Amino acid sequence: MNELAQALNQAVKEENEYVYDMLSQLGKEMFYPKGILSQSAEAGKKAHRFNATIGIATENNEPMHFQHIQDLFGDKVAAKDLFPYAPPQGKEALRTEWKKKILKDNPSLNGEIVGNPIVTNALTHGLSIAADLFVDEGTPVILPDKYWGNYNLTFKVRRGGTVTTFPLFNEAEGFNSAGLKEAINSHSSAGKVVVLLNFPNNPTGYTPLESEAKEIVSVLTEAAEAGLNIVALIDDAYFGLFYEDSMTESIFSLLADVHPRILPVKIDGATKENYVWGFRVGFITYASKSAAILNALEQKTKGLIRGTISSSSHPSQSIILQSLQSNEFDVEKEQKFALMKSRADKTKEVLNKEEFQKYWTYYPFNSGYFMCLKLHSINAEELRLHLLDKYGVGTISINSTDLRIAFSCVEAEDIEELFDLIAQGAEDLQK
Repeated sequence: MNELAQALNQAVKEENEYVYDMLSQLGKEMFYPKGILSQSAEAGKKAHRFNATIGIATENNEPMHFQHIQDLFGDKVAAKDLFPYAPPQGKEALRTEWKKKILKDNPSLNGEIVGNPIVTNALTHGLSIAADLFVDEGTPVILPDKYWGNYNLTFKVRRGGTVTTFPLFNEAEGFNSAGLKEAINSHSSAGKVVVLLNFPNNPTGYTPLESEAKEIVSVLTEAAEAGLNIVALIDDAYFGLFYEDSMTESIFSLLADVHPRILPVKIDGATKENYVWGFRVGFITYASKSAAILNALEQKTKGLIRGTISSSSHPSQSIILQSLQSNEFDVEKEQKFALMKSRADKTKEVLNKEEFQKYWTYYPFNSGYFMCLKLHSINAEELRLHLLDKYGVGTISINSTDLRIAFSCVEAEDIEELFDLIAQGAEDLQK
């Protein structure tokens, strides 16, 4: 094992051996090399005469570039913020700004125990980094039964994790804390589990109530007290889109420093929160009261980024940074929230039509982009294909009973027609 990896591992062990035990074998072996990038960083600070280090070309004291590309940005984004490589960990100013946003959005969070967010190539990349750091062949990964299918590729196919699910909802149509507890307890002898919490949930659009969030924390803490190491991965892709009575902070806030055997990892991004899906700017953030552990996890994360994509898009990061610093950010954020909420409200209003009850019920939703129908007697995939072929309506079948509807991409005035067509399709198949 590389001596840099050994030093990082030793630093983690000395602070919290449980966190060391949470690392996968790859996670233990990972480090950030003292190579070209670190030498270039040093030169950037000290080479006042010539800097002949990093592999870019320069012209007239700025990065060499095609003018027709610069013209697309005009004078809004400087060449230095577009064309050179961004650091593997991301632009430092953007990292600082995103941490400010996390603390503003989660006022109960102790900022002193939160590391600086590390820029990822959006959410999936952040999840992949977490999988690499913490999941080995056979590591239990605990998910609700309603989950984003890409988790299978990330945790199961790529890393060999063993996925265990529990029913997301209980009989009272609230978050099923008892089911989560049962799933965790079924792996009590494993030594380590990864618990993945995604709120607002994709596909159902559900976020727990404050009381339910506290129950989740209690379940995890109880398991930790019993000797289980828990990596709590918080997928906050749709954070902030809370329309009704739910918690309005990330559950990351409640889990940060709650127990030495629980390591919270927040994975979020501008992609869905700020409606810049194609920009591919996400973040991974660790919480620990130990600066040494935060540093070690950052170095290992940087090593993974360096060894895969090298760094994320610099233009995207520069634009997101300017957006976060803009006086218009909060104003437009609130405008888009109101628009999204109006669509969610209209969806709920339409779903209460009595004539729909013979075809489906729907899972609770109070947030996010989506909601899910639970079909009574029609196969969801058959209905999906029928709607597409006969009515030109696109939906997503999750399994044999559940049909996901993204109200996020339907104008409020069209939502009633959308569900009328889905009902007509259901009627066709029931004949």
